[in-house]
Amino acid sequence: MALDRWIALILLGFCLVYGYTAWFTMDASLAPFMKRNPVWPSTFPKLLSVMGIGASLIILFGLEKNEGPKPVEIDYRRLLDYNLGQAVTLLALMVAYAICLRPVGFIISTGAFLILGSVVLGERKWHVMIPVAAIATLVVWYLVQQVLGIYLRPLPGFLGG
Repeated sequence: MALDRWIALILLGFCLVYGYTAWFTMDASLAPFMKRNPVWPSTFPKLLSVMGIGASLIILFGLEKNEGPKPVEIDYRRLLDYNLGQAVTLLALMVAYAICLRPVGFIISTGAFLILGSVVLGERKWHVMIPVAAIATLVVWYLVQQVLGIYLRPLPGFLGG
């Protein structure tokens, strides 16, 4: 079996467990007044699990394959010829972002992650990269903070966050 099908099989198992949790265990602990709401806290996890199961089954059964030319497959014997430095650097940036999120604040850490991540991927247009990262960061912060009502520390504590 090809690597993409093995990954789809693992993802299918994860989505089945996630779906079971969303459909059966999350709803059992709801307060009685919340059971009358049209949207429950488990609604989005239910949708994610169904979409994940569907995507996994499509890949597992090979329905996404077309009859066109085969894509170039990864040669595992020449693994060091690929851009592993970029991938490892992005993973390190993700870990640093997760660590810095609370002490540094959402706006600074997210903006820095977006800018540094785009630099790692090869973007050099600073006049485009900085405004896009700033706008994306502020829009996401506003939506999560004001619209959803979930508190995100916007700035570090010493700056009033």
